[in-house]
Amino acid sequence: MGGAEEVMEEDENRWPPWLKPLLREKFFKQCSLHADSHKSECNMYCLDCMDGALCSLCLNHHKNHHAIQIRRSSYHDVIRVSEIQKVLDITGVQTYIINSARVVFLNERPQPRPGKGVTNTCEFCDRSLLDSFRFCSLGCKIAGTSKNFKKKPKRSSMTTSDDTQSATSSNSNSKKKARKLHQQQQLKKEEGNVDQSFTPSTPPPTSSNYKPTHRRKGIPHRAPFGGCIIQY
Repeated sequence: MGGAEEVMEEDENRWPPWLKPLLREKFFKQCSLHADSHKSECNMYCLDCMDGALCSLCLNHHKNHHAIQIRRSSYHDVIRVSEIQKVLDITGVQTYIINSARVVFLNERPQPRPGKGVTNTCEFCDRSLLDSFRFCSLGCKIAGTSKNFKKKPKRSSMTTSDDTQSATSSNSNSKKKARKLHQQQQLKKEEGNVDQSFTPSTPPPTSSNYKPTHRRKGIPHRAPFGGCIIQY
């Protein structure tokens, strides 16, 4: 048996056989056997049978079996610590208090970037954690403790700060360039409007070019009296 196969077998034997099927299962779907019942939501899992998500009515066929209930928080599956810690070692996995109950998440919840001032993150998915924990979920613990897992180097707070300052400076320069370009375009537009609207004004009238539109009539001329013949 090769070294890789030995590592894989060791990883498989480290965890109970029901754990990985549990993490892959899709819960809170409608039960195909009891679709007409108002209790048809599949939020149970039998650790002995490992035959998929079950509704509360399906549990009648799993009497004396070890079944656990899955709950949901912000669209993510969780399980109460009081249930899972009886059958699984959850050391290093961060717990949360939801609805007055302490729970752990089944699978990872990706986080784009740790918050400012965060000093501890999940060793697998880099989600922000309290200082006393290593993983944010059961799935991250399985993946993060595997012999084949290579831990990613954590980004220091200085690097994150430099990246933030660089991004801020880049955004500021882009805004300045855009503002300058807008001002230049506006100035060209105004100059174009001035050239288009400008026409030479009509010069004022002068003595050389002034021609009255209406001439004043002269004194009327009458025929002389000599031309008239008066007869008595």
